[in-house]
Amino acid sequence: MSALDQLERERGISKDDLIEAMEAALLSAYRKHFGTAENVRVQFDRETGNIKVLSRREVVSQVKDPHKDILVSEAKRKSARYQEGDYVEEEVHSQGFGRIAAQTAKQVVMQKLRDIERGMIYEEFSEREGDVVTGQIIRVDRGVVIVDLGRAEGFILPQEQARGERYRERDRIKSYVLEVKKTSKGPQILLSRTHPGLLKRLFELEVPEIRDGVVEIKGLAREAGSRSKVAVTANLPEVDALGACVGPRGSRVQVIVQELRGERIDIIQWDDDPQAFVGNALSPARVIGVELNRADRVARVVVPDNQLSLAIGRDGQNARLAAKLTGWKIDIRSERNM
Repeated sequence: MSALDQLERERGISKDDLIEAMEAALLSAYRKHFGTAENVRVQFDRETGNIKVLSRREVVSQVKDPHKDILVSEAKRKSARYQEGDYVEEEVHSQGFGRIAAQTAKQVVMQKLRDIERGMIYEEFSEREGDVVTGQIIRVDRGVVIVDLGRAEGFILPQEQARGERYRERDRIKSYVLEVKKTSKGPQILLSRTHPGLLKRLFELEVPEIRDGVVEIKGLAREAGSRSKVAVTANLPEVDALGACVGPRGSRVQVIVQELRGERIDIIQWDDDPQAFVGNALSPARVIGVELNRADRVARVVVPDNQLSLAIGRDGQNARLAAKLTGWKIDIRSERNM
C-alpha cells in the first residue's frame, strides 16, 4: 500500500487506477499460472492490501460448464440462502505464482500504467489546443523539430516552422498547440511556430491590458518569420492601445519580437471606419486619402510620391499584409499618378 501511495505521488496516477491495474495483472497471472478459464475475479482490500482470488459461479439446475455453474443442491450445502440465478463466490488457491506468471503480472501492470499516463497526457494537452506551451528542443530529426514539454514530446513539422528560424538542441521555445491526436503509441502533440494564434497568445501573455480585456486584438495578419500586423483597440477611452502593446521604451513588443526570432511587428490602431482602418493598416507609410469601392471591396489609396515603395513594401509585403488584415483589396497609387 505504501508503494501505491508513492506511485500516486510520483506519477500523478490515482490509487484507484493503480489498484485496478494490479487486479487486472493478478487475474492475468492467475490464469497464466493455473491455465484455467474459470470465471474468477481479484479482490484487493484497500485498507490492508490483502489480495484474494475469488471464483464466481451461477447457481443453476443443470450444469453446462463446471467452471461457471454450480448445482442448486451443492450451493445450498454451502448456504441455505442460495437460490437458482444467484452467484456463489469462493476463494481459490492463488499462492506460488511461477516466474512466467509473475512476469505476465508485471507486463500487465506496466502496460496499464502506460495507458493511464497516456490518457492523462492526452486530456491535459487536448484541453490546451489553441494555447501556447513552452518546451526545450531535444533534437531535429529529418526536418521535424522534437520538443520536450515535460510529460510529453511535441512535434513541429516542416510546414509549421517559421521561415529563417534555426532550431538548436536545448533551446527553449514557445509554440502553439495546433492539434493533439490519439495514436497507438500515445498522444501525438502537433505544434506550430507559424500559426497566427501564436502571435495573439504572446501578446496576451505580455500585455496585462489584453488579458484584462481593457485592450482588444481585433485582427492580425502574419507572414511567419518575416513580418506581422496586429490591429488593436482600447475599450476604455483613457487607455492608449498602441502604447500598452508597445510598452515602456518598446519593452513589451520587443519580448515578443525576440521570441519570434526577430519577426517585425506593426501594431495598428483598429477603426470601425474602413477608410481609416485601411489607412492605418498601411503603416508605417503615410496615407493621403482612401477611396472605397464597397461593391468590389476595393480600397484605392493615395500616398505621397516618396512613400510609395514604403506603402507597397518589399515584394509587396506591406500592402499584402494590410489587405489580409482589413479584408479589402488595396490599390496603391502615388500623388503624381493620380
